[in-house]
Amino acid sequence: MEFPGTPSDRVPEVLAAGRGDITTAFVSMATRHPHGTDAEYLRWHTLDHRPEQHRLSSVRASLRLVSTPQCRAARAVTGNRFDAVDHVMTYFFADLGGLDAFNELSTALGDAGRKLALLPHVERGVYGLQTKAAAARVKVGADVLPWRPILGAYLMIEQGTAAPADLSAVDGVAGVWSFESLRVDERLAAAPPGQLFTYCFLDDDPVAVATRLRAALERRWQSVDVTPLFAAPFHPVIPYEWDRYVP
Repeated sequence: MEFPGTPSDRVPEVLAAGRGDITTAFVSMATRHPHGTDAEYLRWHTLDHRPEQHRLSSVRASLRLVSTPQCRAARAVTGNRFDAVDHVMTYFFADLGGLDAFNELSTALGDAGRKLALLPHVERGVYGLQTKAAAARVKVGADVLPWRPILGAYLMIEQGTAAPADLSAVDGVAGVWSFESLRVDERLAAAPPGQLFTYCFLDDDPVAVATRLRAALERRWQSVDVTPLFAAPFHPVIPYEWDRYVP
């Protein structure tokens, strides 16, 4: 059932109240836990490590995602360096400079004995926000999508800069943000230049939405000058149900 009224993105007075200040995303993609204790790791990260990041004024939102075997089977792109990805953590920043305080906090928490060994990373990237779009049916504007509860996410990594134009029209996709990789200190992140990262916020089962997205993605990859590197559905972590979605 749709909520009443006009979608925010069509109401200039709503948009004039504020467009949100997120400009940058730090994305950490990792493998499953080497000892199979993914649920225990998610418990620590969600209850201890992740909340601490929100003491930083530049951290505006965060999302943690997990791939299950069903999610893996629904991937549209496989056979490259991203195959091992089962965990994705994203922090949304107001500005690129916020990453300095992010690193300082990480050091302080480590010095206090508050950090577990991190999951083996596949790739860490810092990305600048390029485009935002929300499905009209959800009513809330594209600016606030990271705060709207999700049932899943569909992530794409492509080589190229052509932002997706029509994915928010697919049933179950509440909206889409796209980011372009930024060159930063390699000790922080090493996503190569010219890499496009697309975040589809889902309000339906991610595996089901992955099936619906397939035709739109195939059309995109046939008609737009981008090379798909990764396209996969994920579940969000469910607090206190740590083993509900694990690799």
